[in-house]
Amino acid sequence: MTRLTARVQKVRDELEQLLDDDDDMADLYLSRKLAGASSPVSGSGGPNWFPASPTIGSKISRASRASAATIHGNENDVEELEMLLEAYFMQIDGTLNKLTTLREYIDDTEDYINIQLDNHRNQLIQLELFLSSGTVCLSLYSLVAGVFGMNIPYTWNDGHGYVFKW
Repeated sequence: MTRLTARVQKVRDELEQLLDDDDDMADLYLSRKLAGASSPVSGSGGPNWFPASPTIGSKISRASRASAATIHGNENDVEELEMLLEAYFMQIDGTLNKLTTLREYIDDTEDYINIQLDNHRNQLIQLELFLSSGTVCLSLYSLVAGVFGMNIPYTWNDGHGYVFKW
């Protein structure tokens, strides 16, 4: 459950980062990149997204995006992509909220079960205490009976006559 929540959170963060950066969104529009690469504006006939160094690649990529945006002038494409990403973001955000709610529900259920177990444990302790008290009372009664049942001579009955003579 935790791994699933972490993965959904990671996807949500990545979508949020993409939505915040317009350059990254423009990089995601592959049709425009392909059209920009095959247009006569690019200097060589080959694709310009495979540069020799990463810094030159980012400059070429930005330049091709700018030229493609000025040539085609289709800002609606980026807006469509943004709307699509926002829909995915809302769906992922809803999924994350459901997972969070489910996790809270699971935690609450665990707490409730622990409370019920504590209640039953307390009832068992109470029963054990009651039985121990009863055992102590019975042992005191048996102590008194044991003391009077011993063959210990006692003198307080010597001066009186016996009620029954055998």
